[in-house]
Amino acid sequence: MPVTRARLLVMNAALGPLDYRVPEGMAVEHGSVVVAPLGPRQVTGIVWEEERLPSDRVPDEKLRPLLGMLDVPPIRAELRRLIEWTADYYVAPMAAVARMVIASGGALRGPATMTEYRLTGGAPERMTAQRQRAIEALEGEQATIRELSGIAGVSEGVLRGLVNHGVLEPVEVDVDRPYPRASADHHLPDLSAEQREVAGRLVEAVEARAFAPILIDGVTGSGKTETYFEAIGAAIAEGRQVLVMLPEIALTEAFLGRFEERFGALPVVWHSSLKSTERRRAWRAIASGEAQVVVGARSALFLPYANLGLIVVDEAHEISFKQDDGVRYNARDVAVMRARFEGIPVVLASATPALESLHMADTGIYEKLVLPSRFGGAQLPDIKLVDLTEEKPGSGAWIAPPLRAALIDRLEKGEQSLLFLNRRGYAPLTLCRHCGFRFQCPNCSAWLVEHRLSRRLACHHCGHETAPPGKCPECGEPDCLVACGPGVERIADEVAEMLPEARVAVVTSDTLNSPEKAAEFVAMAEAKAIDVIVGTQLVTKGFHFPELTLVGVIDADLGLEGGDLRAAERTYQQVAQVAGRAGRGAKPGEVLIQTRHPEAPVIAALEAGDRDAFYEAETDARRYAGAPPFGRWAAIIVSSEDEREAREAAQRLGSTRPHLDDVQVLGPAPAPMALLRGRYRFRLLLNAKRSAELQQVIRVWLSGVEHPPGVRIGVDIDPYSFV
Repeated sequence: MPVTRARLLVMNAALGPLDYRVPEGMAVEHGSVVVAPLGPRQVTGIVWEEERLPSDRVPDEKLRPLLGMLDVPPIRAELRRLIEWTADYYVAPMAAVARMVIASGGALRGPATMTEYRLTGGAPERMTAQRQRAIEALEGEQATIRELSGIAGVSEGVLRGLVNHGVLEPVEVDVDRPYPRASADHHLPDLSAEQREVAGRLVEAVEARAFAPILIDGVTGSGKTETYFEAIGAAIAEGRQVLVMLPEIALTEAFLGRFEERFGALPVVWHSSLKSTERRRAWRAIASGEAQVVVGARSALFLPYANLGLIVVDEAHEISFKQDDGVRYNARDVAVMRARFEGIPVVLASATPALESLHMADTGIYEKLVLPSRFGGAQLPDIKLVDLTEEKPGSGAWIAPPLRAALIDRLEKGEQSLLFLNRRGYAPLTLCRHCGFRFQCPNCSAWLVEHRLSRRLACHHCGHETAPPGKCPECGEPDCLVACGPGVERIADEVAEMLPEARVAVVTSDTLNSPEKAAEFVAMAEAKAIDVIVGTQLVTKGFHFPELTLVGVIDADLGLEGGDLRAAERTYQQVAQVAGRAGRGAKPGEVLIQTRHPEAPVIAALEAGDRDAFYEAETDARRYAGAPPFGRWAAIIVSSEDEREAREAAQRLGSTRPHLDDVQVLGPAPAPMALLRGRYRFRLLLNAKRSAELQQVIRVWLSGVEHPPGVRIGVDIDPYSFV
């Protein structure tokens, strides 16, 4: 309903709620996105219900008028409730959550057309090295000057020079042009009896238009995607929108091909690599209801859908659904809450569900649908352990004899193999053999990782990079640097040396850093242009290669290091998922798991294929420790660029800790990653019973302690990372 005064949630958390007068003739309602004056500046805000956004009420006569409304639909009440819930649960400012909703500034204002540039095929009168590089890099590209500058790695001035020479031409683009329409019955699939039963239940849930959290628990290769595609078809037929969340941008292209084949058109895509024009177009189509199906990363969850009818979270166990900075939310859990506020079904699909999700299903809160066998009669692979204490690789090698023999056998048969090691680069540590100097990141408590493919030493935490020096920076000795331990690049080198005729592909977030590169890799693998894939966790998800019959896990023990609460569960999920890449076609698959601890419960469960026994033991351990889902964890991270300031702030916070029967506070202690991005870090860990009002305890505790301006306090509810 129209209002005469407006309380705004503005996008700056430091400002708090602000009150304004609504000018006569301006039809403002709750959820309207407006522009308001703030001193000499202008701010964007969302009109909120006063009773839900408490603040000291400003008298009517002191109110300044709003300047205008933006040409976007109001943020619906269901999404406003989600913003409130997310901020409350994750102890985050509402403004920070709302910024994820208003995720495209270009969508809020500006013309519906804009100018982009593309190559004309001409050449400049005078060719320079930078111009040559730009022309080569921009072949087939069309974007704004700023975006082309980033693509080509040259300054905007170089590109404007090419415009003046007629090498780049302007193109007027209709930013808000409609997307192709998907058809619910474009290509109906041939489902198995098991798939039809699951798909039928999902369609019923969509048609019921009520909240229904559903867990699809299906083995790898069982056709989970095809079953929830039927639910998507039902939503499309009813004219409702669908959100499909994927854990990795690299999975997008493979998924898009399957979607287009089923529905006859591509969905709307949302991820961080979109150009500004693409983000604007997608945001406005979603807000207007014109976008039918959105496929995106976790940030797509907060977009302002006009008529949402279904949410699907694929690979719902994935850790990448947890945001580790800013608002530290878990998109899987927030997806369930969004579905609850919207009154729609939400589908969590996984071959290795999170223990928390299985617990919710066991207690009847989630409905569990099971796909126990692979589609088309394909068999699950045979899993064997390779005990590295007995089957030792040769000197300087990492592949044990049984795995070497299996790789040779597959190459001779013309079949594909996959080697999995969850460690990017060539080696995790580089040191001087003469004096022992180790290359460490200047900004983090982490070693620099050698990447030989790109000739760099890199920190995987802050992004710091440097070229490998010709001599030791400590003792000055030349040619003395030694790579310690294996990364995927080193394993690929070992394969190339062992099988010189094999075509090897290294698959990591470094090599597949865009959907286009991922699509190129998938096409090469499907065309049998690759014999051996060497990859990180990226290869554990979603890829389907019928000729891939061997999976080798180089170091199954790696994920068990570090004392992480979920280390065993994560190891099981990763190894089980990568094992599921084998034997998905007509040919049987084999999985060889290299380990030094075959007796470890998680390794033994993988060998036996006994997931239920592993989860039962893990559940008992969590119950005993009061860990999720039976208890609650929260981390408080105190950081500063000054180590003493950070330590004193953490000690000050620790000295005022709450003393409650249902909340235990551990620490403060230096974080395992004590220096991160130039900031010294200390952690406090809270373990609470389910009955405790954990968030309220934290809010009251933190509000009673003041810190210097250089100190930051971060709160992580249900943490996944313990660094």
